[in-house]
Amino acid sequence: MKITLVTVGKIKEKYLRDAIHEYSKRLSRYCKLEMIEVADEKTPDQASETVEEQIRDKEGERILKYLKDDMYVITLEIAGKMLSSEELADKIEKLGIQGHSSIAFVIGGSIGLGREVLKRSDYSLSFSKMTFPHQLMRVILLEQVYRSYRIMNGEPYHK
Repeated sequence: MKITLVTVGKIKEKYLRDAIHEYSKRLSRYCKLEMIEVADEKTPDQASETVEEQIRDKEGERILKYLKDDMYVITLEIAGKMLSSEELADKIEKLGIQGHSSIAFVIGGSIGLGREVLKRSDYSLSFSKMTFPHQLMRVILLEQVYRSYRIMNGEPYHK
């Protein structure tokens, strides 16, 4: 299976890059992983809803360029469905059985995802009702995908 992460913005902190590299290396045993970063837009302080919407749409256009027709697209959204680690593993496994060989996880920028990206989404996933920095979310997502593969393969993984 191919797992693609399409994310907005660059990772600036070395410790986050190191963690992403570590989970990418671990995941290479289980799937083909591709990580795509699209440029983020500068969001002015006190931006109006209209300006924020324009920013989300611009970032969304960049994201959509990388979402192929055959990809099953999972967007990370606060309002999405919350799953346990076992349920995420089951979701990924069932997608493979149903013939989806390519899954794209999409993490938006600091103000969320544009309308067209949300329309393209096949599944909305939430990790929490809390808001996390989008850079940290990459690490959390990669760890959970890795944990999913360990669960699917019946391999031990710390609880």
